[in-house]
Amino acid sequence: MPLLRPSPQCLRLPQRPSPGHPIQPITAVASTKSLTSTPHRTLASSSHPPDAAEHSAPHESHYDPPSGWLFGVPPGQKYQKEGWENTWVYGFWGSLLFGVVAYAYKPDTSIQTWALEEARRRLEAEGILEDPSPEAGKK
Repeated sequence: MPLLRPSPQCLRLPQRPSPGHPIQPITAVASTKSLTSTPHRTLASSSHPPDAAEHSAPHESHYDPPSGWLFGVPPGQKYQKEGWENTWVYGFWGSLLFGVVAYAYKPDTSIQTWALEEARRRLEAEGILEDPSPEAGKK
């Protein structure tokens, strides 16, 4: 299919009005013929449309008809795992557990915590607030 290009009229930029003229609204000018008409391709060797040849390649169907069994395993048979299943399960749950533990032990870097600690340190330095450490009471 050929690439559709807009007509040159669509690409025309509006001219800036001079200081004495009122501003005109911008109107879109489009030629419907240039956007809707496409050249027709004809193939002398085939009576089929060009797209039909692309879709008629001999492929097997990817559809598995329903068997009526859960996961396609009849009762009495044991499900045989594929090689990637254990890796995926242990990798998924292991990385999830690692993420939860890392999130639980991440340092507190919020601005509120820093401001509270900085205010407490400054008040202790000025003598307004007593030092909460147990060694300060023993001295």
